[in-house]
Amino acid sequence: MKRINKFFKIGFYFANIILIILYLFPGSILGWFLYNDHLTQPQITRDFIISSNHVYAFVLLSSLGIFSFHNTRRINLLSVYLFSLSIILELFHIIIPNRGFEMNDLFGNIVGVLLVIVIYKIVIRYVKT
Repeated sequence: MKRINKFFKIGFYFANIILIILYLFPGSILGWFLYNDHLTQPQITRDFIISSNHVYAFVLLSSLGIFSFHNTRRINLLSVYLFSLSIILELFHIIIPNRGFEMNDLFGNIVGVLLVIVIYKIVIRYVKT
């Protein structure tokens, strides 16, 4: 069990680093690799009100965090960290060249975090009863 938990922690830390690099790069690293154009952002699915790419990224990051730190006190700290990270990274887009602050992206980040935390709280409630 410790080996699996260590795997999730390493994945969580690695995903944090990758996400921060992708967010702070002036342009799109993935667009540069896929389309040879750093100004084109690849879309996994079409956006609907909020940015789907951001939801997916923060669902993945939040899920890795939940599996890594699954006791209640750490989950609350993890939640604060993830919400703060999503807001701070999006605010940095104001000053990064070729990037722009968008409320749709910020809401996508927050929805991704909320979705995982709400599902975790529901599962924990039903497991304990």
